[in-house]
Amino acid sequence: MVQATQHHYIIYDSSILNGEPIIESTRTPVRAIVETWRMGVAPEEIPKGMPHLTLSQVFSALAYRA
Repeated sequence: MVQATQHHYIIYDSSILNGEPIIESTRTPVRAIVETWRMGVAPEEIPKGMPHLTLSQVFSALAYRA
């Protein structure tokens, strides 16, 4: 079952990663983006390592968890 959140691009899908919040239309967990950022990678650089993401999706994930 897919559930939207109040954050654009962030959803929960019980069939993907046990319902962990992910970026919509991907299997990328919000956790992965936040952990990358906490390791010192600038948000603008994250899509270079995860090219399937847009900068808007990255910022949405950071706003959701940071």
